[in-house]
Amino acid sequence: MSEETINMEGAVCAPPLTHNEQIVMGHGAGGRMSHRLIQQAFLPAFQNPALNAGDDAALVEPGLKQKLSISTDAHVVSPLFFPGGDIGKLAVCGTVNDVAMLGAKPLYLTAGFILEEGLSMDTLKQVIESMKQAADEAGVQIVAGDTKVVQKGKADGLYITTAGIGLIRDGVSVSGANAKVGDVVILSGTIGDHGIAVLGARGELGFQSSIQSDVAPLNHMIEAMLDASPNIHVLRDPTRGGLATTLNEIAAQSNIGVVLNEDSIPVHPEVNAACEMLGFDALYVANEGKLICFVPREDADKVLAAMKSTKYGEGAVIIGEVAEEPKGRVLLKTALGSTRVVDMLAGEMLPRIC
Repeated sequence: MSEETINMEGAVCAPPLTHNEQIVMGHGAGGRMSHRLIQQAFLPAFQNPALNAGDDAALVEPGLKQKLSISTDAHVVSPLFFPGGDIGKLAVCGTVNDVAMLGAKPLYLTAGFILEEGLSMDTLKQVIESMKQAADEAGVQIVAGDTKVVQKGKADGLYITTAGIGLIRDGVSVSGANAKVGDVVILSGTIGDHGIAVLGARGELGFQSSIQSDVAPLNHMIEAMLDASPNIHVLRDPTRGGLATTLNEIAAQSNIGVVLNEDSIPVHPEVNAACEMLGFDALYVANEGKLICFVPREDADKVLAAMKSTKYGEGAVIIGEVAEEPKGRVLLKTALGSTRVVDMLAGEMLPRIC
């Protein structure tokens, strides 16, 4: 190294790359880059009250007796089949769950298929059968669809888009903007299972794992929860970006703080092991069969019991509460007794997981 003195006066860290000129994989990760893309590209063109609400489904009032919940989703998971599920089951459950997170009963889905030239007909039939089984379990019908074919090498076999519609229960008002100070935060089970299962299916773990994706329709559990308490304020499924990003979204929508207890957040030992080996944080790993619920403290025990009585809520636990400060932020009380800020996912973590 030169002996010449280096003058650091006025030096500052370089600003993070914003990737405003072209799309990169991080734009699809569900974190801060995804949110920036929506804010800069989509909202200015399409904004309206339903879209601006920022929930996973849109609440619309078309002049009927009941309000409607409408959502749409695209599925590009790689590989097409993974432990516990496949792209077909994922497509149905993802849209069913998004529709249900406004307190709605999902009724009908549509599906669009982008097929790559050379895709095995047996593979397509297997995916379709999986979609049928998931739709039957959720109690919804796939009533319309479309099919397109692209040249070999242009679609990784198969992409699926789905849209769903459901009726919102009377007397229920559920939104990410409805969290209240004093609410209890409930999580329906272990986090990170889906992301690690997909990673294992790609052969990228470096060890054998028995982790299964948690992909599942959650609408029947939500019905049981609303039967127990119509006062639920927020429902959200922490998919891309994981638990941490989803809670940051809710904290920002409601302008409140969320305080979590690290010891209360359930993580499967194999998921923990994979995250430690790969340098991941399970709080940011995707889920496809879990939900977060914000409910008044006086109703928390009733809602928790209702969740535990269902197939997909047996592992439900209280993981935190809503505080007045810090507004728009999430804090984690660690097992060591300290408190740290849990921010939104900053960039790309596990691409192509849904």
